[in-house]
Amino acid sequence: MKRRLDGLMVPITTPFDTATGEVAPVLLRDNARALLDAGVNGIVAAGSTGEAALLSDAEYRQILGWLRDVVPQDRWLIAGAGRESTRAAIAACQTANDEGADAVLVRAPAYYGVTLSPAALTEHFRRIADASPLPLLLYNIPKYTKLTIPETTFVALADHENVWGAKDSSGDLKQFAAYREAVPQWTMLVGSGFRYYAALEMGAAGGILGVADFAFREALRLRDAFAAGDRAAAGAMQEILGPLHQQIVQAWGPAGIKTAMDVVGLAGGPVRLPLADLSARERDQIAQLLVGAGVSGARAGDGARLAPAN
Repeated sequence: MKRRLDGLMVPITTPFDTATGEVAPVLLRDNARALLDAGVNGIVAAGSTGEAALLSDAEYRQILGWLRDVVPQDRWLIAGAGRESTRAAIAACQTANDEGADAVLVRAPAYYGVTLSPAALTEHFRRIADASPLPLLLYNIPKYTKLTIPETTFVALADHENVWGAKDSSGDLKQFAAYREAVPQWTMLVGSGFRYYAALEMGAAGGILGVADFAFREALRLRDAFAAGDRAAAGAMQEILGPLHQQIVQAWGPAGIKTAMDVVGLAGGPVRLPLADLSARERDQIAQLLVGAGVSGARAGDGARLAPAN
């Protein structure tokens, strides 16, 4: 029997040591504990927000193992397993299984993505699903892959027992609705903090939200208010989350998310090259945004000046 995959999950960032540039396991686990103690339903590791494309295979394995140590068995640990080749994605799924993950999130290939036919893309996901020891969530993130997974791929995989659902980070509610219509039996998760409330209204089971890396208490209040039928309270939280998603997550990506985490008392720290850390002015701007929005834990002047990793 399938476990219920719903609620609020956080695509956790990957903290790096400011002196060495190596992954900082203590900070990673501390962040995960804080999010789990607050009540999130699960952690998504090594995804777009986790700078997955900049991690080595060894780091990927280590991150999953370190997180499994602190993510209890009744919460989800989902591993980003999208790779440029089908073979590499299957290997990442196996690594995720070896390190105790519960499911994998698989994006479309990006480098050759625009040359792939819908049939080739479907075959890519089918072969991964056939070989993966863990259930798959398809991951639509056209911002980074430069392609949108067609509904025909969803329909073709609708009855595959190892494909449980999908995460749509397009931010396009028409696209989300098309996916829901194509595979109503799947678990659909939204990846846009700007569309969290609207997607729940449209039948989303939950969200995997970058904005919840720092505004997790507000995102949890939205989750709980919506589940309780309090649409007014849920809508009020969406009014906070939406602008923060656009002005921080969408505008600055991992660097902005990490700065916001520093502002609310979590360990954000530097991004890894070739990504660039924010300027002091930009960090102060993020701090003011969070304070102005009333985000829990945010304090003016906490846009800390972060030393870039080597």
